[in-house]
Amino acid sequence: MSSSPITDLLVAVSLTLVLAGAVAVVLTRRPARQAVVLSAYGLVLSLMFMVLQAPDVALSQVAIGTAVVPLIVVLAIRKIESVRSEQAESRGAEGEP
Repeated sequence: MSSSPITDLLVAVSLTLVLAGAVAVVLTRRPARQAVVLSAYGLVLSLMFMVLQAPDVALSQVAIGTAVVPLIVVLAIRKIESVRSEQAESRGAEGEP
C-alpha cells in the first residue's frame, strides 16, 4: 500500500494539531474553559479521523466528544457550584443570631 506525499502531509498536520489540542486541554486551568477547549479538541480529533479515512469513527467523535462530554462537564460544574452556594448560605444562616 503506497501513500502519496500529500496524504502523508495531511496525516502529519492532523497529528500535530491533535498533539497541540491535547496540550491545550491539559494546560487549561478553569473547568468551564476546559470544557470548551475539550469540545474544540473533539473537532480536531474528528478531522484527524476523516484524514485517516474513518468516517464512522469521526461521526461518533463529533457526536460524543464534541457535544455530549463537554455538556456533561458543564452541567456537573454548574451542579457543584449550586451545591457549594447552598452550603455557604446554610453556614451563613446558622451563624446569625
